[in-house]
Amino acid sequence: MELLPDSEAEPYYCGVCGKEFLVHALLEKHLKTHTVERRFSCDICGKDFLKNSHLTRHIRTHTGEKPFHCDICGKDFSENYTLKNHIKTHTGEKPFHCDICDKDFTERSTLKKHLRIHTGEKPYHCTLCGDSFTDHSTLRCHLKKHTREEKSFQCETCSKNFTTKAALKGHIRIHKKEKTFPCKECGKEFSLSLQLKAHMKTHAKPEPQLKSNILRCKICGDNFLDNVALTSHLRIHRD
Repeated sequence: MELLPDSEAEPYYCGVCGKEFLVHALLEKHLKTHTVERRFSCDICGKDFLKNSHLTRHIRTHTGEKPFHCDICGKDFSENYTLKNHIKTHTGEKPFHCDICDKDFTERSTLKKHLRIHTGEKPYHCTLCGDSFTDHSTLRCHLKKHTREEKSFQCETCSKNFTTKAALKGHIRIHKKEKTFPCKECGKEFSLSLQLKAHMKTHAKPEPQLKSNILRCKICGDNFLDNVALTSHLRIHRD
């Protein structure tokens, strides 16, 4: 039987990991993953899993196995859903649309995170200092400030340190002169996604006119649905 979202209900958040659900029954099912005995153990690192399929995916992080292949560019992936999202970068498919600012996204989860910019919603809270964040990955990075692990990833080439593994990987591309972020407008390639984003502004078209009830931050240009969300956002410019 298909489970439909609870009518006009706020998302249900897991108090253990922060994951959100639109249906309360799905939250209850998810909570069991934190309490049910985990029977499948990794022989390499000892981590336990609830399902054998979860263990199989985890083992790939040790072996480096990437069985899902992109026939267009030859890149390999460890997860099938990662391959599907990657293929959208070739097709240009962006089926998820923001009705507030008219931006399009390849994934529903990316759209959901983007919408929090407009609403000011920050559902992920730091229990140590009370700060709130729009997504779980930003909260994880923030928590490192409390554990003094701000820069635990070091580049073996130049000894520069980084706060996240992703930032280190991006930096290493500069040494290897890899350019994996191409501009779809002119074909120019970049080592970092931030470099591509900055470059894309040179191709930017005039912004569409905002709906009459949308409020814009005069400092950075982000848009918001109401004055409360805008006021909350303005604090980041004052901090």
